[in-house]
Amino acid sequence: MDSWLLNRDSVTEENKKFLVRLTRQNLKEVAAMADTIHDQVFSRIDCLQCANCCKSIPPIVNQADRRRIAHYLKITESLFHQKYLKNDEDGDTVINQSPCPFLETDNKCRIYEVRPKACREYPHTNNREFVKNIRLHIQNTHYCPGVFHIIEQLKTHYK
Repeated sequence: MDSWLLNRDSVTEENKKFLVRLTRQNLKEVAAMADTIHDQVFSRIDCLQCANCCKSIPPIVNQADRRRIAHYLKITESLFHQKYLKNDEDGDTVINQSPCPFLETDNKCRIYEVRPKACREYPHTNNREFVKNIRLHIQNTHYCPGVFHIIEQLKTHYK
């Protein structure tokens, strides 16, 4: 899976064009194929060996996430917001630092049981999530080897 590090930047434009073309395919078929490839790719990737998403991408934290995490940490929502959150350039409420303050040295998440929805669903490539989040995948190929390899396999399938 090391080819991701070597190739992720060089295929960005190619991947953008491919994903635009992919939206012209039968989206149900694309979603099913992406889901199958997702399972194959992630059977070979150990996210705990990488954790690049947790080191690089501050996740969106919605109101339900704030309540749940604050309760888990036994602090008020206000204190949780003050200590761990900020508004990004898009106006989304996100974790205020990278790497994530809840990422442990062994790449495990200190709040895994109550982690934000964005973390639970990342990288948005399975369970029919692929098609809904096609615009995110170009960006995510730079952070997640799994997304990179899913797109590479889809390119092979649809060529």
